[in-house]
Amino acid sequence: MVTQFGDRFRQLLRIGRRPQQVLVLSAVTGALTGGAVALFDWLVSNVMFNRVLRQSDWFKALAPLIGLIVAALALHFLAARATPATADEYIRNFHDRDRRLDERPVLGRVVASIATLGLGGAMGYEGPSIYIGAAIGSAIQRRMSRFFSRDDAKLLLVAGAAAGVAAIFKAPATGVVFAIEVPFQDDVARRMLLPALTAAAVSYIVFVAFNGTTPLLPVRGAPPFDVRDIGGAAVLGLMCGVGARGFAVLLTQAKRIAASAHPVLRVTVAGAVLVGLYVASKALADEGLTIGPGYRTVAWALDPKHGLGLIVAMFFLRALATTATVGGGGAGGLFIPLVIQGVLVGRAVGGLFGAPDSSLFPVIGIAAFLGAGYRVPLAAIVFVAETTGRPGFVVPGLIAAAVAQLAMGRSSVSPYQVAARGGHLERRFTLPISAALQADVMTVPPDTTVREFFALHLIANRQKSVPVVDETHQYLGMARLDELDKVDEDQWETEAVSVIARTDLPTGKPDWTLRHAVEAMQAADVDVLPVVDAGGRFVGVVETDGILKLDEILGEADPF
Repeated sequence: MVTQFGDRFRQLLRIGRRPQQVLVLSAVTGALTGGAVALFDWLVSNVMFNRVLRQSDWFKALAPLIGLIVAALALHFLAARATPATADEYIRNFHDRDRRLDERPVLGRVVASIATLGLGGAMGYEGPSIYIGAAIGSAIQRRMSRFFSRDDAKLLLVAGAAAGVAAIFKAPATGVVFAIEVPFQDDVARRMLLPALTAAAVSYIVFVAFNGTTPLLPVRGAPPFDVRDIGGAAVLGLMCGVGARGFAVLLTQAKRIAASAHPVLRVTVAGAVLVGLYVASKALADEGLTIGPGYRTVAWALDPKHGLGLIVAMFFLRALATTATVGGGGAGGLFIPLVIQGVLVGRAVGGLFGAPDSSLFPVIGIAAFLGAGYRVPLAAIVFVAETTGRPGFVVPGLIAAAVAQLAMGRSSVSPYQVAARGGHLERRFTLPISAALQADVMTVPPDTTVREFFALHLIANRQKSVPVVDETHQYLGMARLDELDKVDEDQWETEAVSVIARTDLPTGKPDWTLRHAVEAMQAADVDVLPVVDAGGRFVGVVETDGILKLDEILGEADPF
């Protein structure tokens, strides 16, 4: 008894210490991520891209093509032909609760990102930063799994992603909000807040120790806003929502091309497009603003000397440059490209409202375009406040972001977002039909008499629906209690059950999900769905009671 009490007491002590240990591991994740992102930023920005900018125009025009070639080679040989996805990989893995983030392609994807961004690809540093942090967090949790429950399967993955954003943007609050908001379109990941906050804070401290605390997008002044500006913010939100929706369509098509086209063809075409865009940018703006993440474009756009037509032209040039980089298989983020597009739209609207020298509209354009494009309005608002050092922009930015969300509809730049956290029933729908399949069930041969069917199946085994299956396991229909009235009772001894078998009821397929099964059962108003293979052979049945009991069978709980 004393021994049992001692074991129980020690177990309770371990459970009580677990939250503290998880927070310590979150802090370790943040520290490692902050250092790794600082190294990544130094390699890409200082060692490579800044040197590219000092080269001749012909080299700067060709540099993104070289980057795409190196990225393709890195993904092929180092990442075992993995996709160039970075932030998308975090979102995808977040929703795959049964698998940890695959560590094998990490090196190849990071090298591909360094090549893409360091040589002028028109994407952002935040995608690889999120991926690096998520990989670090997932690796730590894999090795320290004893400190985590099954419900915490993605905890350090989220903490690492938050740390990656916090470091690269010098914005810890943005990192937290983005990491828990971006997996969903209309929801957030609950129960992840404290570990994400811890990791983001530590990561920020480590990163700024190397890079200082200067805001990412410093702007001058904090202009007051009036009713006219509020109206302008609403108009800007509408334009940004429409623009982000179109941009999302372009990026979706580019990702599809990157996944399906031959590497040589896609790199060649994308590289040629990027060269042409650089030449066009140089001719129009006297600067090659289509290469790099776009921070130089912000300073250029805020110059009141540039007319509305030039701003609009640069909007399309930058959008096409990012699309070409993605379509060419480049690895990088889409957060900053959305920010740059928002700045350009905001600057254009500011010109229309007679305020070309105001920083108000470009800044709230960031909130609107970013919030709509990634479906992260909260993160966009916090990003504006943190990275500009001007929290006074939050109110008009909030208005613009809300309007942009409405204009965006259900589109997104990430194909892996889901609308909201699913409850137990919604998550069951995504499972394969095999999760609820009953293969060892009673069937009835077609030559069984109706009397035998009634006595053996309906009375003795209390079945209401029984599959009719012949000796070769071919499915012939469903014999049901409701069909007995088709045969007079005095004929039950002679009539075969095949007479009452229903052949018009739906059947399921082995490759269906439970959503397909439930929809078919609802449409036919049945509780039992027979499952047959492509050759018509009976496999088993799915019952509504079995689907409802899956939580008990699988031990499901809400992990988010």
